[in-house]
Order: sequence, then structure tokens, then C-alpha cells
Amino acid sequence: MTLGVLAVLGMAFTMFAGFWTDWLWYRSVHYSSVFTTTLTTKIGLFFVFGLLMAVAVGLNIWLAHRLRPPLSAMSMEQQSLDRYRMAIAPYKKWLLLAITALVGLIAGASASSQWRIWLMWVNGVPFHEKDPQFHLDVAFYAFDLPWYRFLLGFGFAAAILSLIAAALTHYLYGGLRVTSPGARATAAATGHLSVLLGIFVALKAVAYWLDRYGLAVKSSDFKATDNWTGLRYVDANAYLPAKTILFCIAVICALLFFATLWRRTWQLPVIGFGLMVLSAILIGGLYPAIVQKFQVQPNEQAKEAPYVQKNLKATREAYGIDDTEVSEYAGKSATTDKAKLRDEANDAASIRILDPNIVSPTFQVLQQMKNYYGFPTNLDVDRYPTKDGKEQDTVLGLRELNLDGIPKNNWINDHFRYTHGFGVVAAKGTEANANGEPVFTEYDLPSQGDLGTYEQRVYYGEKTTTYSIVGGPQKEIDYSDDDGEKTTSYRGNSGVNLDNPINRAAYAVAFNEPQILYSGAIGKGSRILYNRTPKERVEAVAPWLTIDGDAYPAVVKGRIQWIVDAYTTTNGYPYSSRTTLGDTTADSLTATNNSRAVVAQQNQVNYIRNSVKATVDAYTGEVKLYQWDTKDPVLKTWMKAFPDTVQPKSAISGDLMDHLRYPQDLFKVQRELLTRYHVTDAETFLTGSEVWQVPDDPTNKSGNAVPPYYLSMKMPGQDRQAFSLSTTFTPNGRYNLSAFMSVDAEAGTSDYGKIRILKLPTRTTVDGPKQVQSQFNSEQDIAAAIKLLKGGDSEVEYGNLLTVPLDGGLLYVEPVYVRGGGLKYPLLRKVLVTYEGRTAFENTLGEALDKVFGTKSSAPKPPETGTTVPPGTSDPTVKQALEDAQKAFDAGQQALKDGPDWDAYAKAQKDLQDALKRAEEAQAKADRTGGKNGDKAGSGEQDGDKAGEKNSEKNNEKNSEQSGDKNGS
Repeated sequence: MTLGVLAVLGMAFTMFAGFWTDWLWYRSVHYSSVFTTTLTTKIGLFFVFGLLMAVAVGLNIWLAHRLRPPLSAMSMEQQSLDRYRMAIAPYKKWLLLAITALVGLIAGASASSQWRIWLMWVNGVPFHEKDPQFHLDVAFYAFDLPWYRFLLGFGFAAAILSLIAAALTHYLYGGLRVTSPGARATAAATGHLSVLLGIFVALKAVAYWLDRYGLAVKSSDFKATDNWTGLRYVDANAYLPAKTILFCIAVICALLFFATLWRRTWQLPVIGFGLMVLSAILIGGLYPAIVQKFQVQPNEQAKEAPYVQKNLKATREAYGIDDTEVSEYAGKSATTDKAKLRDEANDAASIRILDPNIVSPTFQVLQQMKNYYGFPTNLDVDRYPTKDGKEQDTVLGLRELNLDGIPKNNWINDHFRYTHGFGVVAAKGTEANANGEPVFTEYDLPSQGDLGTYEQRVYYGEKTTTYSIVGGPQKEIDYSDDDGEKTTSYRGNSGVNLDNPINRAAYAVAFNEPQILYSGAIGKGSRILYNRTPKERVEAVAPWLTIDGDAYPAVVKGRIQWIVDAYTTTNGYPYSSRTTLGDTTADSLTATNNSRAVVAQQNQVNYIRNSVKATVDAYTGEVKLYQWDTKDPVLKTWMKAFPDTVQPKSAISGDLMDHLRYPQDLFKVQRELLTRYHVTDAETFLTGSEVWQVPDDPTNKSGNAVPPYYLSMKMPGQDRQAFSLSTTFTPNGRYNLSAFMSVDAEAGTSDYGKIRILKLPTRTTVDGPKQVQSQFNSEQDIAAAIKLLKGGDSEVEYGNLLTVPLDGGLLYVEPVYVRGGGLKYPLLRKVLVTYEGRTAFENTLGEALDKVFGTKSSAPKPPETGTTVPPGTSDPTVKQALEDAQKAFDAGQQALKDGPDWDAYAKAQKDLQDALKRAEEAQAKADRTGGKNGDKAGSGEQDGDKAGEKNSEKNNEKNSEQSGDKNGS
């Protein structure tokens, strides 16, 4: 007895611990209303529908027992049933309670899982758009119809269970007889079961009526598309009238069943039921097949065109691609002035040669600093201002906690001492230094550079998946330097306080970690942090949202903020074709990288909006939801259901707005739809002559789609570069280019979200990505150079193949990285460029462009990293030192090309450092002695280049150490 009581208490406390820790967590993030609303809705649905099911089944069992015949027939069948009747007689009430409780629990649990459908039905707002067939608001299909179908399914389950329970009870007590002589059923049993069958058939009539509307959101295979949704000719002209006829027949059949209360005969109901079944086969199955065979197939295009037109319109509206601007693009430049083209190439795009999907190991080697820090496999691209105020495409990543790198793993180290990452590391996206390494604009530990002062500790991040206990007596490690170990103690207000012994016991049970209950490392002020990835936190506080697969960090007003894009979706938009999010958001990155997730793996939707932008503070974990799409009725519905959880769009600060961007996953969904739905007329859609496909990534062998790329570029018709997300299309089953797609990704601008497609002519061919890559690989000189780069144990990796529209043609740019020597981290060694069949493979982007166009740019050439010469200086000592620095740099470059000659290179680098140091000292002296405005400007620029010099010095030291290893170079 004692063990039993303890077991029950243990189970009860385990259930309590799960509930209590959830409540504490939601309260800690200030979204307790989400927890209470969700919980009360689930409990309400559980009890209401569980009670309804229990009452329905229990009442029919009680009624069948009450209607039992007073005397059972004398037969072997009844004699054997007597034994069962006598056995259960003392326990009839308990058995009735057990059966009703069981079915009630099952029904209640099933109903509680429908809390989303209930909340959408109760709080639904109109779309103010009507479907073209029944002229009902889209809200009926998105919010009402799913709830009606649930009620119908519940009604069917209740009717069937009641019928089975009543029939068994009647049989047990003699109301139904299988082998006994005489009538097979008593009049009371006949009437009772007939009513239940009548209810079942009446529900079937309701189902036929709802099926009429369901045709508008019915999925079917159609040769135009595999995910067709909506009515076709056969649906409108065969299935729709068939459902109406079957509805009428079912109503009549149900009335015949109810009539047995007076007639006490099964004859008419059985005939009616047989008629309904026969009608369902003939009218609901055979007739539509005949219409399809003899009316539609002989003239399919003419018959289906009006319905395809409805599908085209609805699909384009539901996915937000109805305003896509499609324009013809020549695919070939008409300009013969090569110098002009060369200058336009500089202005067409800020070509990003630093691939965020490749250089993470380089960040790791150069900026990890401590083994217990690490970077994500895929870095992020954002925009940050340069010193002159211009926007710069920047590749960045957070130095997050890496528990695998802790010197010694134990419970205290894993959860108390090593609790957070530290700092942002950022580099220019358009440059690399002389060694092929990133030009860091934010670097070192603690981080310093262009981003200014901000809270650098990262307690919440994509790689932070375990819990930490902070703020108590145990100090946490920031980092260590020459002066020793730097420690801190968390002072944020996130997490759950563990001062309370009940809380400690609950978390000890919930996390299956008994030490939480009694450890001396936990004391006053201790707080437990968990659910620490941005995606987890946003999903938890807004369970009605679908979360984008890639959160990205930004420094906003002195804080590191994770920015998370979130979507509202439905699969109830009439006539809009469905898509599986997990399939359409997959590409070569998600296939080869576990850290890059896809959206909602199996979710099928036919409406999607990027309706919410969310932020998660990397230090406090604070989650904020902002309304982004102010017109989205789905979001408005959820905001009614969960008031005060989503802040208005006006609450987004200007600093945050600068870092918001068009989400990749939404773009991938839209581009997949636009492979077919870029056409607007039904005839072309049906012929399939204009079907495109997203090409496979030519830079790797994954066989998956090429990912879209963020890039500041200027599309035809634009007067300036805009931060954009772009991709290419090829004809279905072919490799040449059919179109180029771009969307303005810069939030806060008037063109944000505008999709532009450049459609190439079909009468000529323009090389697509795979063909361009093949050209790169087949060029004899390039192939020989790549073979040389692969010498020894080096590996060559191709970076993102960027496509840029340029004067009617298409410019392709691809960085080439080499992993060499024992370090095994990629360095940018070459840049591949092609334009209209002319290909170059050079050390820098500028050299490659010069070779492709056969001329150098007339625009001022930006100074190379590490050799910046401040213009305007008037001090002769400074001038001479800078001239010496330039000569030393040139000598170093020549040494790299010759051999390379490492001794000469090392000497040149030493001369370069000496010259730069002399220039800096001379300039500082000139400033102190009255160099005034002009010289101060030069000094300011020189000071701004210290970051590059510092990186250059570090890289030179590394190269000197590796001077004996050619492949390491």
C-alpha cells in the first residue's frame, strides 16, 4: 500500500512539474496569457466534447438496457447470454461509468488537440474576398469549414459508438437475436437502433452538403500541376450537382429511418439506404467519370480554361505573387563600348565574393579565440554603414558557446561556468585581403571595430541548446587573456528563479537532474535559462506561427538582437494550389547542413504571409513580436485570440528596420510557385510550354536546388543598388537560362517585397548556371590553374555563383576558395567571371572584370586592404612612408606570384609593417604640431584602417610560420 501511494504521488508530482515549469517559463518571458489561453481552451474542449461523447454513449447504453424485453426467449443463445448477464449484474453501474469515462477521455483528448481550429472559428475575421464559385468570403473556407468538419466528424464518431454500444446492449439483454426463434429484434430495439441510424444518415446528408463547398479547396492531380486545388469542369458540372442530389436522397433516407418509430419495420429504411448507396456509386462516381471521359478529354483546353483562370488568380493572390513584374530581357548586351560596360559592372552590384556558406571555418580559425566558442556553419549577410556612411554588405556571425570545446566537461562546467558566447565577428562581403582572408570590420576578443559599443555576451543563440544556471554564487567565464580569467555574473531578468525549493524540485524532475535540488552551486539569485534558441522561443510564445528556418543576428541600439521571420498560413484558400513547405524550402544548403532548417517539414498550405517580424535579445532572451503585414486576416484572427501579444508595426524602431529583410524561405516558396504561375493566361498554363524549374546548385554535387542569394544590386529600371534576394530559372528539363528573379529585400523602402522577373527570349539560348560552371571547368587554362591549386592535399571549393543583370546581358561571378595545408580552412584565391562567353580566372574581382571586358575601369580604384593610402596628406615624411609601404606591398604580391618566394614575401611584409608604422607616427606628430584639417582627414582614414593592418600583421605572422608549405599558402 505504501509503495502504491508513493508511486501515485510520484506520478502526480511529475505531471505537476511539467505543468508548473511551463507556467514559470511563460511567466518569465511575459507571455503568460498565451499559456493560460491555450490551456483553458484545451481544458474547455476536453470537458465539453468528452462529456458530450460520454453522455451520448452512456445514454444509449442506459436506454437499451431500459428497453430490454421483460422475458428472454428460451434458446441456447439466450441461455449462454444469461451467464454474462448474471456476471455483470452486480457491476452494471460501475461498468457503465467505466465505458463512458473511457470514451469521454478519448473524445476529449482528441477535441483538445483542435484548439487552433476552435480559436480561428471563434475569432475569425473576414478576408473581404469571395470565392468565384459560391461567392462566400474566404474566411468561411479558412476558419469556418474546418470547424464544421470537426463537428461533423465528432457527430459521426458519437453516432457510430452509440450504435455499437446500443446494439451490444440490446443483444446482451435479448432485444436482438441472432439464432433464437421468432423476430430478430424487439419493437423497442428496432425503434432505438433506427433512430441512431437515422442520425447517422442525417449527418451523412450534412456531409454531402459541406462537400459541395469542400470542392473549392479540394486537392487533385491535374496535368497542369500536381497540387491543383479548386473546382475543375467535372467538379462544377458533375460532382457539384451529384452532391446536391445525394444530399436530398440522404435527407429522405434519414426521415425513413425516423419513421420506424411508428411503423416498426425496417423495409422502407433499408430500401432508402440501398438507394442512397447506389446513388453514391452511380451519381457520385460513375457519372463524373463519364463526363470526364466524353466531355472533357476530347476538348480539355476549352473546358478547363475558365477554371484554370480562377486557379491562376487565386494562387497568385494567396502567395503574394500577383504583383510580380515580368519584363522581357534581351540576354545579350547591345553596347559595343567595352570601357562603358566595365564601368557599369562596378555600378551594377556590390558583388559579394565572401560566401557566408563557405567561410565559417575561416572565421573559426582566425576569430574563434577560445575552443569553447564557435560559429554556425552558415554565416549571415546583413547591411552595416561604412565610415563614409554608405551601406556595406557584411558577412557576420556570433561567437556562440561551444560545449564540445570546454577543457573539462562536468555538470558545473557545462551548466554553471561556461554559459554564454561572446561578441560579433563581421567582415566586408565584397573584399578579401592579400592572403585571401576576410577583411574583418569587427574582430578580436572582446570584439572591437565598426559596430561600436554593445552588450557582447550571448546567452541565447542558435547553437545554445542546453540549460544554464546563472546569477548565483558560481561565477561564469567570459574569456581569458594575458591578465588571467575574466568572469561575470548574469544580471538579466530572464529565466526562472530557483530560490524557491518547489521550483528547484520541479526542475529537478522536469530535467531529470537531481543535483538541481541539492547542489550548493545554486543559491540566492540563481536563475535557470532554457529554450534558448531564437526559433524555440518564438515558437513557444506564438504557437500559431510558422517559423522561418534561418534566424539572423543584428546589432541594434547597443544590443545583439536575433531577428526571426514568422508566417501565418492556411490550407483553406479556395482555388489556390497547395505546396508542401518542407519540400519547397529545401535546397543544397538544407541538404548538406544540419544547422539550416526547413520550414514546417510536412505542412501543406495554399496561403502564406510574412506577417510577423520577431526579435530575441541575445542577452536577456526577451521576445518581441511585431505586426508586419497589417492587412493579413489570419494574423488579425490570432491577434483577437491572443490580445496584446503582437505589437503594432509602428513600434519597430528605425535602427531595427535597417536590419529587417525579405525572408529566404518565403522567397523560395514563391519562386517554386512562379515556375508555373508566372503566366497569367489559362491556355499557356495548360500547354505547359512556359514551365520553368529552379536549377540544381552547380557548385556542389548535392543535386538539390541552388539557394537564393542576398546581394546589393541594381535591376534594370532602378536608379540605385538595392539589397535584394535573387535566383535563376531554367526551362523544364534543360540547362539554359529562362529567367532571372529578384525581390527588393530592404525593409522600410517603398519597393520592399516587389518581385521582378527578367524573362529571356525563347528563340535564342543564354547559358544557365550549370552551363556557366561547365565552361569554368572546361576552359583549358582555368582547368590547369585549378589542378595546380589542388596540388598536394589542398582542396578547391566553389563559392556562390552570383548572377547580375548588366546592360541586357548577364554577368556571372564565382569566388574560388582553397583549403590547403594542415589548417584546412578556406582562403579566397581566385575569382571566376564570365560575360557573354568571355571568361576570366584572376586573383581579384577587379582583375577578372578587366580581363573579361578587355579594359580597366575608369572609376577610382578602391585601395587594397592593408595598403590604404590616405589621400590629401601634406606631410612629406608621411608621403614617403606611404610610398615605401606601397612598394613593399607590391613586392610582396610579386613574391607570391613568383614561386611563391616565401623569403622575399616575409621581407616585403616586414618592410610594409615598418613603413606603415613610420607613416602612423609621422602623421600623429603632424597632427600634434598643427597639421590641421587636411592632414587630420588623412589621419582619420589611416586610423580607420588599423583594423586591416592588425589583421594583416596577424596573417603575415601565420604565413611566415607556414612559409615552408606551398599548399598552406
